[in-house]
Formats: sequence, C-alpha cells, structure tokens
Amino acid sequence: MTLLICVFAAIIFTIKWYRRKDDSMLLGVPCVCFWGASLMWLGDAIFGYAEDGAAFFEPEAAEMLNDAFLGLSVVALGMILWLVILLVKDPRGVVKASLRKKAEEK
Repeated sequence: MTLLICVFAAIIFTIKWYRRKDDSMLLGVPCVCFWGASLMWLGDAIFGYAEDGAAFFEPEAAEMLNDAFLGLSVVALGMILWLVILLVKDPRGVVKASLRKKAEEK
C-alpha cells in the first residue's frame, strides 16, 4: 500500500508539473520527494518478496491498514516539506508582501 500511495502521489504531481508552463509553485520538489519515496518502497517490496516469497502478496487486513496509514503519512510529510520550502523561497512574493504590509500598518 505504501508503494501504491507514493506512486500515485508521484504520478499526480508529475502530471501537474509537466502541464505547468512556469515552475512558480516549485512542483518539482514534491515530484522528486514522491518518486524517491516510491523507489525506496520498491526496494522494500523487493527485499520483502525475497524474504517472504509468495506470502508477501497475501498480507493481513491489519498489516494493509498499517501500510496505508504509513503511505498517507509519507504523502502528508512530503506535502508539509513542500509547503515549508514554498513559504521559505516565496516564489510569488506573497509572504514578503504580507510582511511588508503588516510592517507599514504599524
């Protein structure tokens, strides 16, 4: 489940990044994060299959639920990382303008 969730997130962000004319929203950051996480989970799946054999493809319901929560947590962490980078770099100058406006009001 973690692999599938990360791959879907990576595909969605890659499509959004590819369709965007400019990179003002820094969509390359989550693309790289989610593709990297997908490669990590692929390696985990390969080693899990090597260890468990065919039983790897028959997980219990509780194990699948834990994997789904882990996958969603990874996507949430990637989105938070992207948001922090977006706020720090401020490509559109929104944060800078807001801070300047507050400073002028005082």
